[in-house]
Amino acid sequence: MNEYKFENISIGLEESFTAVVTEGMMSDFLKLTGDINPLHNDEDFAKEKGFASRVVYGLLTSSLLSTLAGVYLPGRNSLIYGVDIEFPKPVYVGDELLVSGVVSEKDERFRYFTVKVCIRNQNGQKVCRGKMKLGVLE
Repeated sequence: MNEYKFENISIGLEESFTAVVTEGMMSDFLKLTGDINPLHNDEDFAKEKGFASRVVYGLLTSSLLSTLAGVYLPGRNSLIYGVDIEFPKPVYVGDELLVSGVVSEKDERFRYFTVKVCIRNQNGQKVCRGKMKLGVLE
């Protein structure tokens, strides 16, 4: 687990990690949220709608951004102020995701920084993109 301090954060600083979406993650997310939408839970329904398989919950995919902030950038003393995300492509169970973030702005006065985030699948396709506004607990 990283432990960046605010003074060690600089524009261009980048961190990343990989994760594989599992059936267990889908089941746990369903139990946690109660989201029974058939796009995520019914293979036939998802295929009828033009998808290759059941689509992984977008917010399950984006939940990996919490790991990016809380473990990698800045890590242990992370404080998430806001997240702005989009989902340009679907994610499926078994996809290997590369979760990355690069510091794009730093505000010394208010002591926060902005991280441009991107999640790509094993084919290099962007499946999630956006920005996170983060701070560091002192």
